[in-house]
Amino acid sequence: MSQSNNVRWAVIGLGWFGEVHADNLSEMPEIELAALCTRRPDRLNEVSDRLGVERRYTDYRELLADPEIDVVSITTHINDHREIAIDALRSGKHVLLEKPMAPTLADCEQIMEAARNADGFLMVGHICRFDPRVTMAKQAIEEGRIGDIISMHARRNLSKEIGETALENISALMGDGIHDADLMLWFSQANVSTVYAQEVHPGQSKYPDAGWSIARLDSGAVAVVESVWHLPKTTPYTIDARMEIIGTEGALYINCGEAGLAIHDAQGVKLPDTMYWPRPLGSYFGVLQEELRYFAKCVRSGETPQRITPAESCAAVAWMAAATESAQTGAVITL
Repeated sequence: MSQSNNVRWAVIGLGWFGEVHADNLSEMPEIELAALCTRRPDRLNEVSDRLGVERRYTDYRELLADPEIDVVSITTHINDHREIAIDALRSGKHVLLEKPMAPTLADCEQIMEAARNADGFLMVGHICRFDPRVTMAKQAIEEGRIGDIISMHARRNLSKEIGETALENISALMGDGIHDADLMLWFSQANVSTVYAQEVHPGQSKYPDAGWSIARLDSGAVAVVESVWHLPKTTPYTIDARMEIIGTEGALYINCGEAGLAIHDAQGVKLPDTMYWPRPLGSYFGVLQEELRYFAKCVRSGETPQRITPAESCAAVAWMAAATESAQTGAVITL
């Protein structure tokens, strides 16, 4: 780290979410946005100029060789995650890898092997684990307030306007269903036994717009994940995300779709994000910053991140990969 004790952070990948990472990091105390990297020179200069970043790379390997960088966010296409993450870990950097960890279980296992042999930390960016609504639900479960979990159902649905921009890169189940798969495994502390899934592909993009997956957990509970990126373009939700958890002694209901603000103007009604990376009055705050702040704290203290472990992230990928296989074959998949 720098003499000022600032964590020197770089972002690899400047798509939409890479830019969100960079914007938030640039505004956070005790973090220095030290470098940016993308293969597109025009995009690199556009974002770097706006944020005042001097170190600019079009080859991530050159960035990893820079001794003035402590941490990298990897916010690239999922198919690039394995190679870049392994190279970053071998270079000695601390790595915040955006979810999903990788497209296949085999890729995840290779990344985890590199992490076990690395000096730096690996944390996968399962941002929902830092949402206070979710963490309070987890606390209530751990306190035994709903008894043993027997059933979970989640939906995480987006408008087709967003789907049309994302479905060339990833399916709705792997892209967003993985959030709820991870949370359900975290809440239940169980493992997936069997998976059955169906996907629907009404759009023209590469990957299916919608998917449902039902899993039987080794605890005996049933868990259903719904992810549909085909809501009307006029939908008021930024994201319609809700989860029901039913136990032997009670139930929990998490609503992350309605965040307490509805704006009705000439264009209609919109429910904007007020929790994850909102920017009221020109400054970011929210759950993404909490995740980044947590990882920076781990880097400063030398304490291995525990809020989400690589093995837990891998388990969510295994579920969604099995769901994809089930949807394609019609078979029940045993893990």
